[in-house]
Amino acid sequence: MYMIVVGGGKVGYYLAKELVEEGHEVLVIEQDPAKCERIDEELGDIALQGDGCEAATMEAAGFGRADMVLAVTGDDEDNLVSCQVAKAKFNVPRTIARINNPKNEEIFRKLGIDVTISATSAILARIEQQLPTHPLIPLLTLKGGGLELVELQVPPGAEAVGRRIGDLLLPQESLIILTVDEGGSPRVPTPDTTIQAGDEIVAVTPLEHEDSLRTILTSSPKAAAGEPSTG
Repeated sequence: MYMIVVGGGKVGYYLAKELVEEGHEVLVIEQDPAKCERIDEELGDIALQGDGCEAATMEAAGFGRADMVLAVTGDDEDNLVSCQVAKAKFNVPRTIARINNPKNEEIFRKLGIDVTISATSAILARIEQQLPTHPLIPLLTLKGGGLELVELQVPPGAEAVGRRIGDLLLPQESLIILTVDEGGSPRVPTPDTTIQAGDEIVAVTPLEHEDSLRTILTSSPKAAAGEPSTG
């Protein structure tokens, strides 16, 4: 595949390095001549000096034949422009944008960017996993359908422990697609699969039903009934 990486900083450099090692054809667009020189010296002649937001640079880079554009500069606006022009003018099939401010994620999705990646959101999600009130981690928002792929861990004492998946009243359009036990063994569940304490659950659910799904899979019987917890 031909992949264009916009931004030759640390993220762009290591991303390009991995893609080259996997055998992909890669071009890195970077404005800083020193960074371009380093990339060419260490990764091969794959750097193009220029502005990844300018149509002329995009033409020279061959956006018209690119399979994917990955905009990973430190500027959210530049990443958005690169991806938008890649899709609108050059019909690039797949665009991925790095987001530095997690508040921009929804805007990017609404403007047609296929995938957004936010290190800040990923770190916050991992922190929230350690908090009793936030055990659910969004993994991926599925474009167009309002669905989200989420991960959570079933705590000891949860009402769902010991129950069959088929007996759980999951929110509408929600589906458990993978369970991983405490030993690290993954399996695709069936309605007869029994939920165990410590299971990692991967599920698909509408955005508006995240809280309901979390309650069903992680709440204690008293909490689910609205009684105060004594733990």
